[in-house]
Amino acid sequence: MIGWYVHHHGRGHVHRAATIAARLRTPVVGLSTLPAPDGWPGEWVPLPPDVDGSVPRDPTARGVLHWAPLGHPGLRDRTALISRVLARPELRLVVVDVSVEVTLLARLSGLPVAVMAQPGDRTDRPHRTAYDLAETLLAPWSSAGPPLPARGVHVGAISRFDGREPPPPPGRRRVLVLWGAGGIDVTPDDLRAAAAATPDWAWEVVGPAQESAGPANLRWRGWCDDVWAALCDADVVVTHGGQNAVAEVAAARRAAVVVSQVRPHGEQHATALALHRAGIAVGRSRWPAAGRWPSVLDDAVARGGEGWTQWSSGDGAARAAAVLDDLAAR
Repeated sequence: MIGWYVHHHGRGHVHRAATIAARLRTPVVGLSTLPAPDGWPGEWVPLPPDVDGSVPRDPTARGVLHWAPLGHPGLRDRTALISRVLARPELRLVVVDVSVEVTLLARLSGLPVAVMAQPGDRTDRPHRTAYDLAETLLAPWSSAGPPLPARGVHVGAISRFDGREPPPPPGRRRVLVLWGAGGIDVTPDDLRAAAAATPDWAWEVVGPAQESAGPANLRWRGWCDDVWAALCDADVVVTHGGQNAVAEVAAARRAAVVVSQVRPHGEQHATALALHRAGIAVGRSRWPAAGRWPSVLDDAVARGGEGWTQWSSGDGAARAAAVLDDLAAR
């Protein structure tokens, strides 16, 4: 059996876990504060939250850890629940996506750990410790992306849409702005100004609900049940640099503008920079000024969407599952 810890921030971790777990041969049990995703193939252990709005006491243990606040009952209960799962005799491997503390807990329980790698500067003490303890690091990007330590494996982008055949771009000068649940630095005013500066493009925004006002070529959709259809209906996708969003765009093979949002360790900036340098997408470290958007969209169209084959082979989840099945069988 494989134990799989899923971080609760955003939706990318849980989408990735479900996509890989569906391809595992080994039984799997999930652990997370989040509810089980649709189609999860095994048991799911709900965890109590370790954040409650109170002021944390020494949460990093003087820089040794990332999050272990002193005296927090939710953290204590959470760790106890995880430990009960780790004590099951049938457990052979733990996948951590992502937590330094759970990586340490699993390894201290005598279990091998596979850690989902993240881009950006991971040279801080907690990350170095977790990466050193891992049996392997799985990178959900290709070798065209940020480099990995020696035990890392580039499996390529992992999307729930892998294996689908995307249609050609519609050629109607449509922009899809694809945001996620992990937080946005871009304001509604930024989007209104970009749309106003490109009146010959139709803009559609998918993600957290925002203000509905704006120029006639801007539409706010909120959360969308059928993201694949929205992707296929776009000529250019403007999105953040989170791994899940990037993988969705890669699966659809759409021209893209990837605007990194502020995240710890420069995670999204590293992804946007790698995509830009590889010629796969237009990468930006901040939202372009309104007057630059005509040329930014033209640049994205010129690059096209075929470069995504460098990032996503379409079988990243199957490749990751094969690595994990092999580790669990040892």
